[in-house]
Amino acid sequence: MHALLISCTTLFFACSISAGAATHADTLVVGMDLSYPPFEMTDKAGEPSGLSVELAQELGKALNKPIAIQNMAFDGLIPALKTGKIDLILSSMTATAERARSIDFSEPYFKSGLSLLVNKSSPVASVADLDDPQRTIAVKRGTTGHIYVAQHLKKAHLLLLDKESSAVMEVVQAKADATIYDQIFVVQNWQRNPDTTRVLLDPIDAGEWAIGIRKGNDALKVQVNAFLATFRANGGFSRLADAYLQEQKAGFEKLGVPFPL
Repeated sequence: MHALLISCTTLFFACSISAGAATHADTLVVGMDLSYPPFEMTDKAGEPSGLSVELAQELGKALNKPIAIQNMAFDGLIPALKTGKIDLILSSMTATAERARSIDFSEPYFKSGLSLLVNKSSPVASVADLDDPQRTIAVKRGTTGHIYVAQHLKKAHLLLLDKESSAVMEVVQAKADATIYDQIFVVQNWQRNPDTTRVLLDPIDAGEWAIGIRKGNDALKVQVNAFLATFRANGGFSRLADAYLQEQKAGFEKLGVPFPL
């Protein structure tokens, strides 16, 4: 399912995961949290890889600019964009009204409705069942799942973690009733833990991923939107899905749910 990974040293892209500003005036610095495979991750050599990395590289080609990828915690991406440390956020980020008050977004490129990964022994049958002081929900800090729990499930015990994988492990080990995250993530982790988890896949909150852009950078926003439209029309997103998401697509097919990309 993995696409051919090309070392950053063989491309004109400046693929860096260190902190700090770009080293070239024309470099487009893209912020990502490289802990969300197969979208944002590192390969065996420690280089950025994944669907989002390849998408960023394709954007660089279209704009004729080198790309520098900056790896940082998800909840630090928006502050980094606002202060000019990065030029774009391309990190499976849902475009929400709250976030749009701080930054601009491109046109959406991926549907990302929230759903539930539930421990098999938990009695939870719907998201409403989680709004109970006897229920525990594990979520990654700063995500739309975290926001949803804080706004709608205030009676539940919230277990706030720094990694999606940690939230899944809490569910697998029955330390939490559920985690709330994007549908594709939920399906992927159900496939990997079928004996201990189950899915409630109907979206509890619709959303779409988009590329974050600093407010006022309208010229770049126009360029990014033009790239996304052309890339989709030329079958780029279908190619990336075939390269990186075969496992997840099979899971959606098994559940009889349309794939979101």
